[in-house]
Amino acid sequence: MNYISRMLTVIFICSALLAVSGCKKGATVERVDTASTTDLSGAWNDTDSRIVATEMIQDVLSRPWLKRFNKKMKGAVPAVIIGRVRNLSHEHINTRTFVNDMEKALINSGEVDFVASSSERREIREERKDMDIHASDSSRKEAGQEQAADFMLKGDINTIIDAVAGKHVRFYQVDLTLIDLKNNRKVWVGQKKIKKAVARDSFRL
Repeated sequence: MNYISRMLTVIFICSALLAVSGCKKGATVERVDTASTTDLSGAWNDTDSRIVATEMIQDVLSRPWLKRFNKKMKGAVPAVIIGRVRNLSHEHINTRTFVNDMEKALINSGEVDFVASSSERREIREERKDMDIHASDSSRKEAGQEQAADFMLKGDINTIIDAVAGKHVRFYQVDLTLIDLKNNRKVWVGQKKIKKAVARDSFRL
């Protein structure tokens, strides 16, 4: 084997070793503050959920319906339940996280009582049935004592995508409605919009 052939063989072996060592290299992980804004793809994320929920709850609690209810009920606070929040966008959005953010903002405000969701109530009712059989008389919780909701908060999440030549704009619109369960009146309608411009080498939704 001549000198050039030996050098090519050495270069080939070194390249192969480097490739193998590169494949074995693990991913780099960095822990970040959960309250920080991290936007990698432009898609709906935890920051959007938190900001929209907080701002819309602040808005609904500042509107006249709340003062009217407090006055009518002699200072009593309204009981609110969150209904369905539909994802009508083009992408997968975990609406449960968004609902949880709204629940947190409502409860922490101290302005309203919060009623468990329909799925939570079913679970609690099953527990009461179990109590009827197994719990003592002094600790058993009777059925028929639930707090009824006065208002239901429900809504939709929509998106519009505008794209050209590796650039695109994501437009999110969240619409929420507060409904009086006694008479089906809409007492508040809120809307929050988010617009993101995203540029990348190859466009993909």
